[in-house]
Amino acid sequence: MTQDYEAQDYEYQARQVELDRDRQFRLGEGKISGYCSVFLGALSLLSVLAYQFPAYLTTAELRQVYDATFLQGVLKYGMYFSLFFGVLTFIFKRYRTLGLAGIFMTAIAFAIGGHDVPIQGIEAHRLSLGLDWLILAFLGSAFIFMTLEKLFPKYKNQVILRKEWSLDLAYFCFNHLAISAIVIYANHSAHRFHWAINPDLQASIQSTPIFFQVLLIILSADFVLYWEHRLYHEVKLLWPVHAVHHSVEDLDWLAGSRGHFIQVFSERAMVMLPLYLLGASESALGAYVAIAALQAVLIHCNLDLPFGFLKYIIVTPQFHHWHHSSEKPAIDTNYSAHTILFDWMFKTMHLPGQHWPAAYGTIKLLPRTYLGQTLYPLTSQLKKFSR
Repeated sequence: MTQDYEAQDYEYQARQVELDRDRQFRLGEGKISGYCSVFLGALSLLSVLAYQFPAYLTTAELRQVYDATFLQGVLKYGMYFSLFFGVLTFIFKRYRTLGLAGIFMTAIAFAIGGHDVPIQGIEAHRLSLGLDWLILAFLGSAFIFMTLEKLFPKYKNQVILRKEWSLDLAYFCFNHLAISAIVIYANHSAHRFHWAINPDLQASIQSTPIFFQVLLIILSADFVLYWEHRLYHEVKLLWPVHAVHHSVEDLDWLAGSRGHFIQVFSERAMVMLPLYLLGASESALGAYVAIAALQAVLIHCNLDLPFGFLKYIIVTPQFHHWHHSSEKPAIDTNYSAHTILFDWMFKTMHLPGQHWPAAYGTIKLLPRTYLGQTLYPLTSQLKKFSR
């Protein structure tokens, strides 16, 4: 049923996380204000640029979903709060560089139009930067999941600005900015299978209740993702690409963003295939996209919520954390993205009771920079040939 039988003699240890006081946020020091000012200032500047150049910096599909006028009101408060937090750093007399940077970016945002920039109805180009997707995803994810991690942390001593947090932020930015290119590639790959479409099957699926359609999509996508994920682990040529994702040693809401661009593009293309062939309704597809996006972040979180019996049905943080463990019983297990069904069916499940991993990351250390990890699949192969 699972691989737990292989770990009967394994002595599980509790993970020890030491509090990094240098990276810790503490009230009254100005550090919280400094980072708030910088991030709000940066997001404000990017938002104004997106309003000024929507054809090049926004995604057409996303613009149809959100209310641009309402978000201008949010932008207004974001800009003023950036200035407010920036001023606070001077009152605290610490982290004034961060406060000054936030104020400077907000001032530029005001200078190029501010929150009153006219809303343009220009459709985005087919290939554009997803600046609006980046901004909304960051604000939503940071607010929801950072709040959950602070309310229900698995490791209380793990700080928000944990080691390599900035590296994963770079991955987060790239993956969201490149959304248009990713979607174009995924759609192009899926449309190559147009010959396999069955109109009668698609009509039958569309006639079923939305709940059934969403469930069918989840299971179909999960089956494809399971085998795609498993291949990345078990095919030696592919592993260096996926190893980038596994190089994270402290999991939180941002850790799931770390992924080599080859895997990001291939994964989206693979999961698009069953969605394309099933031909489910737009409502069902929209629901699946929302569920998949939230679950992808959730399962990497530093989160200890009591999922109860659900942990034996859906992929939870505990289940996926074991996938990221560098401990022997957990290596090459828990490939599923949505449900645990296929790991259970194909005997790759590892869920040892209430235990959580004591160690994360890869057995062989990878480069710790964005460029080094991007080139790692190539450099790792060159090292093999040079021996």
